[in-house]
Amino acid sequence: AMNPISAIILAGGQATRMQGRDKGLVLWRGKPLIEHVLDRIRPQVADVAISCNRNAEVYSGYAPCLPDRMTGFPGPLAGIAACLPLCKHDWVLVIACDMPQLPETLAEQLLAEIGEHRIAVAHDGEHLQPLALLMHRSLAPTLDDALREGVYAVQKWIRRHPHAVVCFN
Repeated sequence: AMNPISAIILAGGQATRMQGRDKGLVLWRGKPLIEHVLDRIRPQVADVAISCNRNAEVYSGYAPCLPDRMTGFPGPLAGIAACLPLCKHDWVLVIACDMPQLPETLAEQLLAEIGEHRIAVAHDGEHLQPLALLMHRSLAPTLDDALREGVYAVQKWIRRHPHAVVCFN
């Protein structure tokens, strides 16, 4: 049974640490990273959207996709804000396109431990993983506020809200 959760896969960055190669399309174990992520995520969610600022013709073959509404690769927060209207459910799983070994129960565990919060973030035992989070769509105005204020990092936006931290290790 599908969970009442939408997903946004973030594939909109410049990939400066990867010599500009589009991370989601980099091959790993014989197929693009985006395909590994989709294989892990699709059984966990009802619908998927992809944030991409290039190669839209490729990404649209996987799921509906949108570019950032702001120019200049402003960061993952802009990708979340741009794709949120594509999401069909109140709970939205946000993940990066370069996380091919996501837990098969990521969405379920984040939702189970979110409690009274509207954000739950994965922790790998050593570091917070701000690009593996579950959020409630009612936070959309706070995304727009942060972007207007020049806050583009997801972790900085998360810190503005009470949130659950869920350990995966």
